[in-house]
Amino acid sequence: MSRPFVTGIAARVFLPFAAGYFISYLFRVVNAVIASDLAGDIGIGPSALGLLTATYFISFASFQVPLGLLLDRFGPRRVEAVLLIFAGIGAVLFARAESLAGLIVGRALIGFGVSSCLMAAFKAYTIWFDRQHWPMINGFQMASGGLGALAATYPVEVLLGFTDWRGVFMLLAGMTWAIAVLVFVVVPERRDGLSPEPIARQWQGVRQVFADRGFWRSAPLTTMSQTALLAIQGLWAGPWFRDVVGLDREGVAASLFGIAVAMICGWLVLGTLAGRLVQRGYDLMLVAVAGMAVFIVVQLLLLVCPVSWALPLWLAFGFFGTSGIIAYPALSQMFPLQLSGRVSTAINLLVFVTAFIGQWLIGVIIAFWPVGADGRYAVPGYRTGFLLMAGLQILGLVWYVVSSRRAR
Repeated sequence: MSRPFVTGIAARVFLPFAAGYFISYLFRVVNAVIASDLAGDIGIGPSALGLLTATYFISFASFQVPLGLLLDRFGPRRVEAVLLIFAGIGAVLFARAESLAGLIVGRALIGFGVSSCLMAAFKAYTIWFDRQHWPMINGFQMASGGLGALAATYPVEVLLGFTDWRGVFMLLAGMTWAIAVLVFVVVPERRDGLSPEPIARQWQGVRQVFADRGFWRSAPLTTMSQTALLAIQGLWAGPWFRDVVGLDREGVAASLFGIAVAMICGWLVLGTLAGRLVQRGYDLMLVAVAGMAVFIVVQLLLLVCPVSWALPLWLAFGFFGTSGIIAYPALSQMFPLQLSGRVSTAINLLVFVTAFIGQWLIGVIIAFWPVGADGRYAVPGYRTGFLLMAGLQILGLVWYVVSSRRAR
């Protein structure tokens, strides 16, 4: 049965889920702008700041396997609407926190609450649209997250001129609840592609995904590529511009704004290009791997090139960092439609566990060097942490090449 994208129903499916991913990504990266405010108000160093921000990832990751079961059984509309309620509660707790522990609890609840925002959308699109549309529609979905990343930069900095970071999070709580209502009321219900199987049978589907050799050929590279993007762009890019380039707050926000725009362009251009290449007979996973390889090169150039090259290289970082998301529909195509939710959440579990470790670990590495009297972190700490991320991606790329040759 054909399920074309350009219809009124398609707008009812796409727009609410796009709004959900917008707020999810805004939550994910907003700490990059308010990092100095959090560090000053609560009195925390780089290691604690990395742990706090990365708590979003581990909370997000911990719910991915049950999320896949819920999406395949109950559908994306109901699951996302309910979870967003918890995200709003987490934002309120974060805004009212007076200690690191309170911030971590609020951040964890936010991560749990938005854990379905991308996977629910991917599940909905596998239900409503034909396979050839998946790379394009997924690209547009990711672009909505890029808009959230964009909103978390310079617009948040402007908003901080009228309120503090606590007021920002209270505003985000209200927006989150409004989007929960939008998803529940506007998105139509469709039972195609859902699995009414007993829970035991559904767990067999999870095991089927994790036991598949094809899944593990590309999973390490996809995981580490997305980890680098999330860990660095979501927190450490902001302090990097402050400490390495020497930008002020407005300069940092403007630079992060530029990266977010580059990410939006990457998701739109690369997603559309991938769809066209697939129609011409190219393998979708190979397209994703090529983009992730370019992303590795960009990161290595950031480590060795002079600071005057920083802006164009960071724009390339944002653009090619989106390549990893092309692997998601490529992996889904390897399994039956009824398993699509579990496939996406399986790779997302790996991504967000390693993103938690990676973002925290970069902070731990930076903390090995003394903090300057002006609160700035040492440049060698950034280089060491970023080099570790690039090295892990290189290992993932080597594994993909070697295992693919063995499979052939």
